Amino acid sequence: MRSFSKVAGFLVGLALAVTWLSGCNGPPSEQAASGALSAGLQARGTDLQDPPEVVSHHGVLRTTVVVERRKVWVGDRRLWALTYNGRYMPPTLRARPGDRIELAMVNRVGAKWQGIGADTNVHVHGLHVSPRQPADDIFISIKPGTTYHYSYRLPRDLTPGTYWYHSHMDMYSAGQVAGGESGLIVIDGLRKYLPPSLRHITEHVVALKDNQIQGDEIKINPLSIQAKTNRTVNGQQNPVIRIRPGETQLWRLANIGANIYYKLHLKGFTFHVIAQDGYPVHRVYSAKTLIVSAAARYDVLVQADRAGTAQLETQPFNTGPAGNTFPQVNLATVVTGGDPVDRARIPSHFGPLVDLTHANVAGRKTMVYTEQASPAKYFINGKYFDPNRVDFVSRLNTVEEWTVRNDTQEDHSFHVHTNHFQVMSLNGKAVDPANSWHETVNILRGQKLVLRIRFSDFTGRTVVHCHILNHEDMGMMSVLNIVDGHTGHGKGAEH
Repeated sequence: MRSFSKVAGFLVGLALAVTWLSGCNGPPSEQAASGALSAGLQARGTDLQDPPEVVSHHGVLRTTVVVERRKVWVGDRRLWALTYNGRYMPPTLRARPGDRIELAMVNRVGAKWQGIGADTNVHVHGLHVSPRQPADDIFISIKPGTTYHYSYRLPRDLTPGTYWYHSHMDMYSAGQVAGGESGLIVIDGLRKYLPPSLRHITEHVVALKDNQIQGDEIKINPLSIQAKTNRTVNGQQNPVIRIRPGETQLWRLANIGANIYYKLHLKGFTFHVIAQDGYPVHRVYSAKTLIVSAAARYDVLVQADRAGTAQLETQPFNTGPAGNTFPQVNLATVVTGGDPVDRARIPSHFGPLVDLTHANVAGRKTMVYTEQASPAKYFINGKYFDPNRVDFVSRLNTVEEWTVRNDTQEDHSFHVHTNHFQVMSLNGKAVDPANSWHETVNILRGQKLVLRIRFSDFTGRTVVHCHILNHEDMGMMSVLNIVDGHTGHGKGAEH
């Protein structure tokens, strides 16, 4: 079935070492230009601009996020959007394992917009942090005109890679994320696994963020996955990514939109995957195309050959008879030119091997995805989401095996908060443990996925769900309560 939401010029950078920009009046191209551009000049074809960063210092990242509805540059148009600190593509939060993040969220949305509620919150997607207040508690509501102070302690063994942050407001997450409430988080540490010749390579964020346009505003309700969708990279329209012949770059590919899929392809290039969903792979693998479902991330090495031009594109993709079809779209233009450099050898191995194949399994759970066509509703084990009902209970310091079955005629994804998981098999076929760790994974229609998950460090109520946010908002989410392994209560050792 087609899915609908439940409710019908200054340079940037220096000042962002400690704080975020409060907003920009110019288009993305203007932010990197040496002079002001005319108001009518489109951003199409300008060089890719990495989002500004807020970086931790002396073990602490302290910042403020202001959520408000503003008219800002989205690609090459000025549109009303739901912004973080006045930006459609907000700054990237950059921290290290063991750091503390202090984040004050200020809600200035004011009132409902297109029927989407003004209450909000934030989820630090993929981070292994406490699901309790004042950390990653997605059950709270931050009311208009109020401020909530989040505090996260990152474990010292947190895996490095690319994560993201976004609204997780029940029933309104799809509309708020589609409206603009999403940005990236980078946990440093990937480069230590690279050979010395590659530790200082150029790095780019390639944040895939989509929107649907209605007049002079981003449409957020009713939100049809099938409708014509505008796709941006770092909030830009078809930017230019420059690379020299023979050069190797690190790209952080991240789908930070609400619903849609990307089938990424770059003619003449290969994606060498070194991390996925914020988890380094043990064995580097290569792909000509990558399926990037909503919320998924891949950290990849790309290496240029000879001078020339190629399109980073998303190829046509179909999620099934009851799902959606996505067309081919050019996302960015990759220009290879300049003085050539010696080609470096791509490493074959990367991060440490962590394998739960021989772990003691303390319990087993089964989740079955189903749906109904009219009115559109989505279920896990036949149940519609209820935040006041606990659906699954797991014990701290144990390993469990979960079977997730997609009994629908369209693709869904599986995402669990707080802990990564290892995919053991798909439809009975074993998955190589060298690159099997995720926290968001696509499950094809009719497919059965078996995973193992170790519950470590944190207790409390959290959720598991499909990360096609329209489906989440329409019921495809369950409450998971992680309890102390000794007492059986929801309190245990917290970092």
